[in-house]
Amino acid sequence: MIPKGIPSRLGLLRDPDFGRLFAATALGQLGDRIIFLALPLVAITALNADELQVGLLTATTTAGSLLIGLPVGAWVDRMRKRPVMIAADLVRALILLSVPAAWWARLLTIEWLCAAALLHGLLTVFFDVAYVSYLPHLVGRDNLVEGNARLSAVRSVTSIGGPAVAGPLVGWAGAPAALLASSAGMVASGLLATRIRRREERPGAGGRRHLARDIREGLAFVLGQPVLRATIAGDAMFNLFLVLYQTMLLVFLERKIGLGTLGIGLVLSGMGCGALLGALLATGIARRLGQGRVIWLAPLVTCPPTALMPHARPGWSLYAAAVGLAALSLGGVVRVVSQSSLQQALTPDRLLGRMNATARFVSWGGVPLGGVLGGVSGALWGAGATLWIGAIGMTLSSLVLRRAGRGGTM
Repeated sequence: MIPKGIPSRLGLLRDPDFGRLFAATALGQLGDRIIFLALPLVAITALNADELQVGLLTATTTAGSLLIGLPVGAWVDRMRKRPVMIAADLVRALILLSVPAAWWARLLTIEWLCAAALLHGLLTVFFDVAYVSYLPHLVGRDNLVEGNARLSAVRSVTSIGGPAVAGPLVGWAGAPAALLASSAGMVASGLLATRIRRREERPGAGGRRHLARDIREGLAFVLGQPVLRATIAGDAMFNLFLVLYQTMLLVFLERKIGLGTLGIGLVLSGMGCGALLGALLATGIARRLGQGRVIWLAPLVTCPPTALMPHARPGWSLYAAAVGLAALSLGGVVRVVSQSSLQQALTPDRLLGRMNATARFVSWGGVPLGGVLGGVSGALWGAGATLWIGAIGMTLSSLVLRRAGRGGTM
């Protein structure tokens, strides 16, 4: 029950359980954002990884959705979501601890990094599917847009803090400090989630049917909904080119621009500022324009400025390119808030896990390919050309997402 007597402008934050989820998300996402920067920078600066190796590391980080995305949805629908989130947080923390242990023992290799990234990514699939499937139960379907917007806001704040913390940590103290901080954040996230008091009902017998039949039911539901098909297909295209772009972004900033880890952290923190602004504006924009229209307009307007980065050099052009990255993050958060809320609203409770897993499988299934293609493209044509390809592909994804806008809430 949401307590009375607290200013209404707090919205869902009046609910103690949502507040605990909000705080747990902040700590877990801070750990994730540090990993996002720390692992590639360790590979680039400490292990002298080449462009292809950086691409392969990116691919292993995101391969979990492709490998186990569909069955995870069926498994999560058979379980209470909160314990899945807690277990995933704590085990991911242990996996991350293996990297500093290998560092101190002088055993760390690119293969070790890839193995840790893969295992961490597999567990992240469980966490993310359980997390987005748990939100409708926790806040109710009438509050989905606000819930998604507030959680996007806290993710955006950690996007600002994570790179700014990770850059100096990796540069000053090396991998152990950065990854120990990530591990500590995930432990704290898991412990906070244990204090959420609102319990789900145990899934009924219908949630314990044959695994293949459960997967087919989830696929049939998603493929039978034109709006879900369009959002997932457009998201898949966007994510492929986004990862292709991001794979060479760090290489470009470090080797072409000459930025150190602190400078790279500041540039990525600027992206976090854009994401935070997007989270603050997302609810109002969706209310004014309609969720369906926002889903395709956001990438159409905010992706083209990413083409400024290949032309950047130290000075004002780099500042302009950083603003373009901030615009990308702003549009991405606005789109994801509307898209997630629309997908959740269209899905019955018993299929939420399978819908989210199917969406993640399709949307993220091409992400490892994006990492590999980014590495190959960087090796063949250079980081700058790869950034151009990514910018064009992300912008064109709006054409696919427009089909969702025609069928979604306007």
